[in-house]
Amino acid sequence: MASVMTERFGSGEHHVDGPPKDPYDLSACVAIVCRLTPSRAVSVEEQLMIFLFVVGHGASNRDAQETWQRSRSTISKYFGIVLEAIFNMSGEYIRPPDMNNVHHTIRYNNRFFPYFQGCVGAIDGTHVSACVGGARADKFRGRKGDTTWNVLAACDFDLKFTYMLSGWEGSAHDARVLEHAISEPQNGFPFPPPGKYYLVDSGYANRGCFLAPYRGTNYHLRDRRRLGGDRKKEQFNYRHASLRNAIERTFGIWKRRFPILRSMHQFPLDKQAMIPVACAVLHNFIRMDPASVAQDHVSGDEDDDDASSEDDSVDADPDGVDVGESSSHLNIPQDMDMGAFRDYVTNCIHEGSSG
Repeated sequence: MASVMTERFGSGEHHVDGPPKDPYDLSACVAIVCRLTPSRAVSVEEQLMIFLFVVGHGASNRDAQETWQRSRSTISKYFGIVLEAIFNMSGEYIRPPDMNNVHHTIRYNNRFFPYFQGCVGAIDGTHVSACVGGARADKFRGRKGDTTWNVLAACDFDLKFTYMLSGWEGSAHDARVLEHAISEPQNGFPFPPPGKYYLVDSGYANRGCFLAPYRGTNYHLRDRRRLGGDRKKEQFNYRHASLRNAIERTFGIWKRRFPILRSMHQFPLDKQAMIPVACAVLHNFIRMDPASVAQDHVSGDEDDDDASSEDDSVDADPDGVDVGESSSHLNIPQDMDMGAFRDYVTNCIHEGSSG
């Protein structure tokens, strides 16, 4: 993490009246977008490096004191300043994808096109570590018994976050968090235009702009070898899971790059809730660089403990066929609910693989 980020700091000569000369110079971007300024004793670069040291190594305040030879209060002060600055950059770096065009991951893969051409991304919840004690801890206990935050996120097929809502306790159900996200305008949920939708897992309802797999039918990629029962639904669920796997891969890269998400330190709760979003900003910033995307792929970081070690091989499905160009009818008609649309796509997939 440190080596990846250090390459992107630039010379430190920031021109705050205009855009940074190097779009990969994070310290310049922070200085310009958030007006982060150096103090008499601590430069913008050092402020940023203190923050990155903590989130990128899961380091404690004491570790940072020893590394940077600064007092406890100085480390705490500048960690908070940079955290707030990067959190406030979320509107700039965590943005909805282009929802009017079909992503190349779908457009040029005959397992997905034209069946999922209306898909704009994937949504899921994930748990990140929370440091909470006393009577409040029970509300934060997730399904594994640890204290966690339940973070809702959407991603595109470039494995970048396009939305994130942080601040829910680990005991909250994923569906409840999503319902809150879409029902409160201040949450800024990026609703897709008519005919477009997000992929979600079976823990969410198949309605509105959310396309879920069939319940009670195999849908994890690892279940592909155990086909049986309703083959049509299993074909749909398999391809749905293959495409939706983007969110699990995104979570995996994000959590490995920022170990603090797995082992939170004793920050105030409001700061803890901001840390996942700030790390998502940094994740998206890093993935702006094609070299970093290639490094993530080569290093095998695209796995998440929350996932089921699912295989996303392009050649895994023998039923993929060339479906040609005519496909506009596979966007959701305005008079069709999501249940009927799912059945329609399922029949199209089955007919295509049988033909």
